[in-house]
Amino acid sequence: MKKGDKIPEILGTDAYGKEWSAKDFAGTKLVLYFYPKDGTPLCTKEACSLATGYDKLLKAGYKVLGVSTDTPESHRQFAEELSLPFPLISDKDLTLSKMFGVWKLQKFSAGEYMGTNRTTFLINEVGVIEDIISDVNAKDSANQILNLNK
Repeated sequence: MKKGDKIPEILGTDAYGKEWSAKDFAGTKLVLYFYPKDGTPLCTKEACSLATGYDKLLKAGYKVLGVSTDTPESHRQFAEELSLPFPLISDKDLTLSKMFGVWKLQKFSAGEYMGTNRTTFLINEVGVIEDIISDVNAKDSANQILNLNK
């Protein structure tokens, strides 16, 4: 997906079995962030940054929804361990990751593999992608989002 595209109606199911849709965010802006794996150092820093900056994001009109290919059980443990104030969607079948174009070939010292490319989509009040952050600053993700339109 690219700037100007409308997000799909069904987004997925969170760690507690709630299905999230675009309608749940109608009238508010949405930070839809894709990350590789629960509990890894950079993913933890990113989630903590968004949790710490959550009140500022809310004041700026944003709600937050995280997505990775981890299981609902993994999401539940990760969210509870970090006291995350926002839901995490399990995308085990890669539907959302492929639709948003974040499931890509990753190159690492040990070789190449397919995985999630850390990416943040900023979506407006009517469900249209307004901005895409592909060079995410995991340690300061909330401020990176808030400073985009200053």
